[in-house]
Amino acid sequence: MDGNVFADFHISVTYSRRVPKSLCVFKIDGFEPFTPLAAGEAFAFFEWGLNWCVTSYLHTWLTVHSAVLERHGRALILPAPPGSGKSTLCASLLLNGWRLLSDEMTLLDPDTGLVTPFPRPVSLKNQSISIIRSRDKDVIIGPIALDTMKGTVAHMRAPVDSLRRAGEKVLPAWVIFPQYIADAPANLTPRGKATSFMQLAENSFNQSSQGRRGFNALTRLIDQCDCYDFSYGHLDEAMSVFAALPLPP
Repeated sequence: MDGNVFADFHISVTYSRRVPKSLCVFKIDGFEPFTPLAAGEAFAFFEWGLNWCVTSYLHTWLTVHSAVLERHGRALILPAPPGSGKSTLCASLLLNGWRLLSDEMTLLDPDTGLVTPFPRPVSLKNQSISIIRSRDKDVIIGPIALDTMKGTVAHMRAPVDSLRRAGEKVLPAWVIFPQYIADAPANLTPRGKATSFMQLAENSFNQSSQGRRGFNALTRLIDQCDCYDFSYGHLDEAMSVFAALPLPP
């Protein structure tokens, strides 16, 4: 959204019976940008397609590939490539009282420096599905898609409170680059501003296309946040570290 102008997408995932198996088709305004997938991947396909729509067309915000959550009115940004444990960490933080802004991308307003929430189901993959299910017997996880291009995929329902508060923008406080390492102790290490900026820029979908505006937005973000590297092998230890994060001045 930009002022009084509201932009949306008319998207759908529909089934198509084609020999030799049933497929699902993603469409945006009647256009098919992707090759159809197996019918069992429909829910995951919807999520992937929605991400593509946002990162390809919505340039009101600076978008960064990251999970982002809120606590005490400040945002935690977790930029990381696939396989780093980002979504598993995000889901566990949700179960420990953090508010979900997004498990997939940070939408940063370049003019105000605030993060716009984009809450929806958290995408879990492979072993993360059973790990998160075991941490809360009441957690709701949707249908499981097998043998996708990302392995086994399922989605954890977004908390009702996060959805209700989707209009509440948040000032960032922390940028933490997570990395899961099997059986490693939790380790939070301060990270330099310059290298944090460069890696955050690499994780941005549209910083280069925004030119000076995007550069200045990332610079302000890094200047106002505490930056860290974080490695972990056990979620309980990770939760203790994040619970103790100090708020920046």
